[in-house]
Order: sequence, then C-alpha cells, then structure tokens
Amino acid sequence: MSATSAYLENLIEECGGFSRFQWIMFSFMMYSKLSVTWTMMMMTFAGAIPDWQCGFTNYSNLSTDPSIETKNIYYIDETCHPPTNSSIENCQEFRFSESMYTVVDEWTLICDKDWIASAITTIQMAGLLISCVLSGHLADHIGRKPTFFLSLVVLTVLNVVAGFSTSWQMFAVLRFLLGCGIGANLTVFYNYLIEFIPTKRRSVAIAFPSWPLWACVFGLMSMWLHDWKYLHFSISILLLPCLLMWWFLPESFRYLVTHKRLDEAKEVIYKIARINGKPEPDMSKMSYLVEEDLKVDSERKYSIRDVAMSPHLLKSTCLLGIAWMSCGYGYYAISFGVQSLSGSLYLNMFLLSVVEIPGQVSSYYLTNRFGRKWVTLFLLLSAAITGFVVAALQISDLEMKDTLINWFALASKMGVGVGWGTLIILSTETYPTVVRNIGYGMLNSFARIGAMVAPQIVYLNSYIPGAMYFIFSGVMVISSIGMYFIEETNKKPIEDGIATDEKGRKEMRNVQGLANEAFDTRL
Repeated sequence: MSATSAYLENLIEECGGFSRFQWIMFSFMMYSKLSVTWTMMMMTFAGAIPDWQCGFTNYSNLSTDPSIETKNIYYIDETCHPPTNSSIENCQEFRFSESMYTVVDEWTLICDKDWIASAITTIQMAGLLISCVLSGHLADHIGRKPTFFLSLVVLTVLNVVAGFSTSWQMFAVLRFLLGCGIGANLTVFYNYLIEFIPTKRRSVAIAFPSWPLWACVFGLMSMWLHDWKYLHFSISILLLPCLLMWWFLPESFRYLVTHKRLDEAKEVIYKIARINGKPEPDMSKMSYLVEEDLKVDSERKYSIRDVAMSPHLLKSTCLLGIAWMSCGYGYYAISFGVQSLSGSLYLNMFLLSVVEIPGQVSSYYLTNRFGRKWVTLFLLLSAAITGFVVAALQISDLEMKDTLINWFALASKMGVGVGWGTLIILSTETYPTVVRNIGYGMLNSFARIGAMVAPQIVYLNSYIPGAMYFIFSGVMVISSIGMYFIEETNKKPIEDGIATDEKGRKEMRNVQGLANEAFDTRL
C-alpha cells in the first residue's frame, strides 16, 4: 500500500471515522438499493405463469334431428391441445387465474410462446453485461457520483415507460435498457460507498442485508399489487426522493485525489469533518504525497489494459471472475426458478430472500474475524453441497421430496447469496482506486454472463429435472477452489495506485506500515 493510501485512511479517522456523514450516506445508499433490487427481481413475478386453462368449443349432434348441432364449451387445465376426440385441434382461448397478472397473461406467453419470458430475462441480463463494462470505465473517468445518479435517473424513467409497454417486444427492449441502468448502479454502488468508510468498518457495506430485505418487501408488494404494471410504477415513485440527494452527497475524495483534483478533494474532506462535528484536518502534505507517491498524470486514463499488465491484478481478476460468474448463475437460477418450488409463489419469493438476512448480518463479524477469503470459500462450498442434494432429490421418488427440495433450496440460496456478498467486499478491496470501478465492472460482467445463462437453464430444468442444480453445484465447487488462491484483504487499507510487480507491492506495504506507525504515534 502507498503512503497516500495510509494518509487518506487516516484522514477518514480524523474526520470522525464512521460517524454522522457516513451514517447519512449509508442510509441513503441502502434505501436506493430498493430500485435495483426490485427492477432486477421483477421477472421472478412478471415472468411467472399463473394457473391457466385451455378453452375450446366442441360441436356434436345430440338431438334426434341430425341437422341440429349442439355447441359445448370446455376448459382443460394447462394443456396446449384439446383431447384427440374433440372436433378442433388447438385451443381457441386461454383463461388465466386472477391471483396474479403477469406479462404471461398480458401477451399469452404459453405453449409455443413459453420461451419468451425466459428470453426477456436473458435480454435484461445482456443489458447488465454491456453496462457493467462501460460503466466501470465511465465511473473511473467522470466520477462515482455522476455515474451512480445517472443510473437512478435511468431506473426512474424507464420503469414508468416499461409499465406502458404495448407488446412483449417493446417490453424486452425496455428490460434491456433497464438492465443497463442496473449494471451501472451495481458497478459503482459499493465502490462509491466504501471509499468514505474507514478500513475496519468497510464490511458493514455488505453485512447490512439491503438486497434480501428489499427482495422480501418485493415479494409482499407483489402479493398486494399482483400486477406487473403497478410494480413498475411503484419503483419509480419510491425512487424519486433519492434524486434529491444529488445536492448533498459529494464526489469520492479518493477519486478526486487520484485524478489530481486536490482542491475539490479538500472541500469534500472539510465537508465530512463539519458534518461529523470534527475540526478540519491538516492537509498540507497531500500535494507532496500525490506527486511523489502516486505519480498520477492528471491526463492519464486507466483501462482494462492496466489491470492486465499487473500480474497480481490479472491473477485476481481471473479467479474472482470465475466465482462471480458462478454466483451470477446460481443466485438468479434459484431466484428465477422459484415457481418450480412447491407451495405459494409469494411465500417462496419471501422465504428465498429472508433466509439470506441472518447470514448476511453475521458476515460482518465473520469476515472481520476469519477473513473475507475463508468465509467466502466456506459459503460457496456449502452452497455446492446443498445444491447437489436438491438435484438428487429432484430426480428421486421420495414421498417428502417436495418439502426437502424447498428446505435445501433455501439453504443453497443462503450460501450463494451471502457468499456473493462477502465476495463483493473481497473484490472491491482487491483493486486499487485508479482501476477499482474498471475491475469491479469486469467482475460484474462475468456475473451477468452467468445470469444470462440462468433463465435458459431454469427453462431446461422444467424438461430435465435436476439439471439446474447439478450445474450449480459444480460451478460452486470450482469457485471455492479458486478462492483458496486469492490474497486476503481483511484489515488492510485499500490501495490507490498500481504496483506492476510483487516487489513493488511489498515496498508499498512497507511504506504503509511506516505511515501507520507514524500516525499512531501522532495520536
């Protein structure tokens, strides 16, 4: 770590550590997560297939007069063709249950159109894939704050437009664009937040279960509104107040320092100190440290190439990328496959989310006590084991298999959900500030590849039971093995510049240690 990294970490402590400003920002960021969670999870409800019936009219001559034809109307549960002895070959109409109103009702996406709902979900994930790459560069070029709020504007506007879709093709295009907004938000969210949080408190960003909490509320809201259009509108309404925070939240001072916008960085730090009720810290040495330590060219534009040229970052990206891809597949395969579980759709949506909450809350203690790396490895491995049990049950003939499948599916969801959370904090701490959003954006892209595959495997699983969870178990095992070779980041200040070789990284760590000792002595 560089002396500048230590200096900036110490500035956060001098400004109050995790105090009033951090609590305000933390609360806002966690509330804003509602929009991303609901938009992402929309297809778990909007793509669900309600109970339906095939309606057809059969004509017969029941009277003594053969010229008199009797018309009989029949409805058969969930079949795409009438009986072979009927006078017609295809259903004349489809009647859906009124318990929910989804896009399947809206455009009759069943029988020969049953592939469309899963295709729309994959299209949404394609938007995330593209956006994660582009927004990572965008956030490292124009800043964390503009990129974050741009994503909120996109989600606010397009959720309203999506609610007025007139065809499934229009809806698919809007889901793609909403995916772009989600991708931009997810790429910058944690990086923007943790750059204001001191080292020992960084894991609180993933320990607070904002995603599962909002996913639980989404399940309840779906049960209350039971209409995909109203759900889209509710997201925009609840998100509007977040846009007002543009005038309160500053740009990341770490981003400003690494781009040599030192006057702006000082103003941000002074603002944080004032809000936290602390005196303005002495920053007379900042300019010298930036010039001599980071050696950042104000015109320098970092890219993926800078990550690839660092052996340490390249190795970390490959190993983390495998884990992110696996988590993206596993998390959304279980989420979008909720309808395959027995019982109420709404209850299962709620349970699949609420089960993550205790695990995610406990991750704050666990990641600080045992390290990010080992906790992530254990969680992914546990998800692999429980996932294998689900797959085995799905192809078995046990009488209680439906109940057991539900319980082990919940355990798998908890493992991959909490494991992905600890993987996020491990990943954000691995990349230095100058390429943090670029690296994090790449990892998000890997996750979206897995998420794009997930809806198609869920669709396949309806024809080949067990396929989804067998694949899930395999990729979780591979990911947990990869975690063994990742460097631990627990209780280490995050880097700001890139060291291109291991010798340079060791020198930076030595400088970091001396800087911390000097700071402790001064205190």
